[in-house]
Amino acid sequence: MPVGRHHAHPISVEKNEIDHLGHVNNAAYLTWVQDAVVAHWERFASKEAVRDHLWVALKHEITYRRPAFLGDGITAESIVEQLVGARAFFTTLIKRGDELLVEVKSSWCCIDAVTHRPVRLARTIAARFLPVSAA
Repeated sequence: MPVGRHHAHPISVEKNEIDHLGHVNNAAYLTWVQDAVVAHWERFASKEAVRDHLWVALKHEITYRRPAFLGDGITAESIVEQLVGARAFFTTLIKRGDELLVEVKSSWCCIDAVTHRPVRLARTIAARFLPVSAA
């Protein structure tokens, strides 16, 4: 069950995201997940944390349930599940209204913006995303 703070990221399906089958190409969902997770980070982290840290994706596990189409109003809801060391685990639910289209479980590594080396988030930063008991 999701335990962290939720972030709703609006998405509008564009013509260049439609494939030869007439629906959103699978690769577009990865872009949407990245955009949602970065927006989530930028929404809840301090300005200093955003300046000092970057995130790189380590793994995505995608379950496609229904297609999305041109002009669909979609929301990517990102939820922090767990923070462990330099890693963050997110679930991103891509929905059209209440209809679940795609579920993505992903892991991310926090890196220092200057050295590009993995860095553990300070407890004060982690607490902005997860309650102390969950972190």
